[in-house]
Amino acid sequence: MKSPAIVDSHVHLWDPSQNRYPWLAGVPALDRAFLPADFSAVTAAARVEKMIFVESGCDPAQSLAEVKWVSTLAGREPRLKGIVAHAPLERGRGVLAELQVLAAMPLVKGVRRLLQGETAVDFCLRPNFLAGVKLLEKFNFTFDLCIRPEQLAGVTELVRRVPPVTFILDHLGKPDVRGGHAGPWSKSLQTLAALPNVVCKISGLTTEADHSRWQPGDLKFYLERALEVFGIDRILFGSDWPVATLATSYQRWVETVQNAFLSVGEAGLVKIFQTNAERIYRV
Repeated sequence: MKSPAIVDSHVHLWDPSQNRYPWLAGVPALDRAFLPADFSAVTAAARVEKMIFVESGCDPAQSLAEVKWVSTLAGREPRLKGIVAHAPLERGRGVLAELQVLAAMPLVKGVRRLLQGETAVDFCLRPNFLAGVKLLEKFNFTFDLCIRPEQLAGVTELVRRVPPVTFILDHLGKPDVRGGHAGPWSKSLQTLAALPNVVCKISGLTTEADHSRWQPGDLKFYLERALEVFGIDRILFGSDWPVATLATSYQRWVETVQNAFLSVGEAGLVKIFQTNAERIYRV
């Protein structure tokens, strides 16, 4: 079976000389610029035809500047077809003006407000946050969910309360691959997947595993579970590059995903690697 064409639904780019990324200070291996030329170099053996940029954790005060910077990069990188921008949805209706600015930027397809760092598992159900998420419908924006496993119950209720918005679960909800504590995650994932307005990215698993010792078999249960509960039309490939470089090369991740889903056949792989992302992000 030939290698599939790829729409990478989860790529990060950053340049610390352009914007501030405080979290990079704790990850020396990533504390440098990662630009389209670097992405092209590591994907030379893969057929990446399109890519979606996902906000990369810059200082929130610079989030609009990040979107403008990435938009300029797209002029030199024609594969960059969409942007998932940061938006402070916890401001409720106060975020409307910022969403209007984002909507005027042609590449912006959706937003992400990182939830994984919130200590309150019900943060996403606070009235102002709910009000902010409900505004996304007005702009036809998707919402990427980057969470810890214990936050799955809360975001399931969020997804249930805002049916017009399409939610995208990043990194399968970050299950504890390293510790192998799959039971609660598996049950919660099934409950979330029962809602029709949520899809799941096949991404980020290697950095939840043992970075230096993981094997494809370690990920098999999690990948198969995602397919089982979401179905072939609601899972999409993402690399989480360059964060994923902490644990894997780009090509190894592509091959791991492809081999894990050989049972779906060539038509199924086209959906996972290409057309599902094109439909969901409208690229």
